[in-house]
Amino acid sequence: MNRALTALLVALAALCLPGLATAQSDTVKVGAVLSVTGPASFLGEPEKNTVQMMVDQVNAAGGLLGKKLEVVILDDETDVNKAVLGAQRLIRMDKVVAVMGPTTSGNTLAIMQNVAAAEVPLISFSAAEKIVNPVNPWIFKNPQSDRHAVARILEHAKGRGYKKIAILTVSDGYGQAGREVLKELVPAGGFELIADEVYGPKDTDMTAQLTKIKAAAPDAIVCWGTNPGPAVVAKNRVQLGMATPLYMSHGVASKKFIELAGEAAEGIMLPAGKLIVASQLPDSDPQKKVLLEYTKQYTEKFNQPVSTFGGHGWDGVMLLAKAVQMGNSAEPKDIRDNLEKIKDFVGIGGVFSFSPTDHNGLDATAFVMIEVAGADWKIMTK
Repeated sequence: MNRALTALLVALAALCLPGLATAQSDTVKVGAVLSVTGPASFLGEPEKNTVQMMVDQVNAAGGLLGKKLEVVILDDETDVNKAVLGAQRLIRMDKVVAVMGPTTSGNTLAIMQNVAAAEVPLISFSAAEKIVNPVNPWIFKNPQSDRHAVARILEHAKGRGYKKIAILTVSDGYGQAGREVLKELVPAGGFELIADEVYGPKDTDMTAQLTKIKAAAPDAIVCWGTNPGPAVVAKNRVQLGMATPLYMSHGVASKKFIELAGEAAEGIMLPAGKLIVASQLPDSDPQKKVLLEYTKQYTEKFNQPVSTFGGHGWDGVMLLAKAVQMGNSAEPKDIRDNLEKIKDFVGIGGVFSFSPTDHNGLDATAFVMIEVAGADWKIMTK
């Protein structure tokens, strides 16, 4: 365990202040609504694994406020209605002091107003910018924002001299949020948006959309979605003989995408958090030690590769623990207040600095541009 994490866990264990935690329980109970099964299970399963692993680590070091940290994890099965019901149960029946998740943007958008109305802090594991813009005092998120991902893609595209951009987005909450940002930033960045196509989250063939895009002759394509759709796009692009450079969103930043797309993934570019390329980072990067330690712990415990999405679970638990440490309290309002005060916290998704006007705490530096090369991720140098 790295020194920074050890120091945090020891500090948390030392906060044995019995009058500050809920008197009716010998635990600090938090909840999580995650897509452990269903179409987004490739996101939710590593999140669930990581949340439980980090809760176990906190408890092994003495817990929070001298009490055991308890997590109630509910599977929404990637279903929006089950996410809503799960959040209601956590708040009304389990009486949690904070909620983590949901996994997907659509599910987060569906539950966040109810969670906020109950005055319980929510740390979402979803990327859509509208989760935290405009700011709701009770709603936070730890994945990097769509706006910053789009900015990194367009910065790279400009460096390569691309001028005409086509976009292909999924029609779910994540894709709609990304499409809004793309439609804003592409023309604002001096590019021409020459094609705007959409596909459904259950679609299994995107040749019709790609055929229209091919006819428009863009310099580059940006696809915005989460698996399996983007893998289908990658395969259909190759089948149509298209050589147009293809960017993906950070929603496919796991080995699962490469597995699904196969050889069609080669050369595809995207912005991603640093976790999946941690070993390629310079030693001067402040995240490198934390990332490598998490990678070691996760792979040894679960015999699976790490993914960006599991990292959201690490950040969720440890940001929550940090907020409790800072305020010496596990009351929901105190957790909320102190989440907002966290500065320069080195996590998996980036270095977090929250404020009353920023409930994501990250900027574009949390991303690196990567590409698929030799069936693996590689940091791009240009």
